[in-house]
Amino acid sequence: MLKKMVADFKSPKQRYPIAEDMHSPQLGEYYFVFNENRVSAGKDQALINKFDENGIPINKTYIDVKDKDYVYFPISIGQMGLAVFNTYLQTKSENDKQRFLKFAEWFYDNADVSEELGARWLTDVKLPAYHSPENWQSAFSQSRGISILLRGYQLTGKQEYADMAEKALVSFTKPVSEGGVTSFTEWGPFYEEYTSSVPTLVLNGKIFAMCGIYDFVRVFPENKLARRLYDEGIETLKKILPEYDMGFWSRYNLCKAPWYPKIDPATISYQKLHVTQLKMLYQLTNEEVFNAYMQKFDKQNTLFNAFRMYFIKFRALKKLGRI
Repeated sequence: MLKKMVADFKSPKQRYPIAEDMHSPQLGEYYFVFNENRVSAGKDQALINKFDENGIPINKTYIDVKDKDYVYFPISIGQMGLAVFNTYLQTKSENDKQRFLKFAEWFYDNADVSEELGARWLTDVKLPAYHSPENWQSAFSQSRGISILLRGYQLTGKQEYADMAEKALVSFTKPVSEGGVTSFTEWGPFYEEYTSSVPTLVLNGKIFAMCGIYDFVRVFPENKLARRLYDEGIETLKKILPEYDMGFWSRYNLCKAPWYPKIDPATISYQKLHVTQLKMLYQLTNEEVFNAYMQKFDKQNTLFNAFRMYFIKFRALKKLGRI
């Protein structure tokens, strides 16, 4: 935990640069600009540990997973793919284009497809903190798959990539209990990064999930489902955002499971990520609530508040058996 604290203090004030163009039908930079060198070195995704022959990253599993050492983790694969795409935007080289398209192929080839649930990308390792099963679905994974496939579609014209991305929208309409990725809450539909028997409501994962949905809106503005999912998702964020304010810091999630800590605050790096994400949402939507909480969470990030947070975080991690 001490190493994590030191790394958090050293992390940049703004986690990622924010893309200048977030509305064009032609998808360019992702909303948060991922640097390939940083991502591949594990500076932004510490669990990225090695790569397969196609350049697809393989994650080291979480500290509380005992029965498996490495796993293909769709969220990390998506981040690495978007970082490679950013490299391609800078170089326009055929080599970088082909490197990126291997990520589009991975998401196309590894989709779990059904008529009822559409296309999903499952993570085949248990998630002890949330009591998730061996194979669990994630709105964050869905979002990353959509963003990669749509960029692949625009680069190649392959309709099958766009079709698979559209199938990935289906799981957002289904509750977690039926294999979907949405918790239908008092604040509205919440797209879950971590699916469990109870809502986990991880803030950063929900915001990242919105990015893939909005990518689909940009490419196919006539698609009514994508537009509805996006509009409802933004409304949910506007209503639920105050719940994450602890008064001096932000919460990582709002999980109310009996086995889970009553309060799980964001680490320093996630506090900074929340600020960056809210800044992006404000630029994307012009909704003042995102600007207000962006400024509030930014001002909360002081040394005194950080030590106060880690006192609570230590107890949370101890209850989860992660220290």
